[in-house]
Amino acid sequence: MTTKPSPGLRLALDYGPLLVFFALNFLAPGEAIARIIVATIGFMIAMVAALILSWVKTRHISPMLWITGVLVVVFGGLTVYFHDDRFIKMKPTFVYAIFAAVLGFGLATGRPLLQSLLETAYPGLNAEGWRKLTRNWAVFFVGMAVLNEAVWRNVSTDFWVGFKLWGAIPLTLIFAIANVPMLMKHGLMLEKGEAVAEELPPE
Repeated sequence: MTTKPSPGLRLALDYGPLLVFFALNFLAPGEAIARIIVATIGFMIAMVAALILSWVKTRHISPMLWITGVLVVVFGGLTVYFHDDRFIKMKPTFVYAIFAAVLGFGLATGRPLLQSLLETAYPGLNAEGWRKLTRNWAVFFVGMAVLNEAVWRNVSTDFWVGFKLWGAIPLTLIFAIANVPMLMKHGLMLEKGEAVAEELPPE
């Protein structure tokens, strides 16, 4: 039987592996490439652990977590095998691009894909609200894909890791919160939807 993960479990599943990546990259000795390899290995292990934990605790793995997990393993594996950190740096671009494409497809075909994923986080939201929220996230993901490409191609590995921690994650949180006034105009019952920030796409 599928059960809804608690807020704490949801945050652990979505951001725990990323925190492992940041911690190992910061604590591992050696040059930048050596640290990113160690961090990537830890990232892959933590991601697989998150997928298993999600299944054990809830008998369910969300599509977003599946997509992120597969890309982490694929691009992380390429990073380790070729000893080339460009692969793990490109991973967020592919994650953002896939999410944007899926949401864009939903908008074009009239299928409420985002609603089926996040309905419990936005109680009372009407069809127009879901359409605008889907559009906003699709545009945001396109922007984040472009931003990630611009950053990793023009700065050092250490700067890119810092951008992920102090740039990408805060931007995502701020964007989610910035949508709340619009959502309230379209029926969002905030008193029952205080977990909005918890229903963020995993990194």
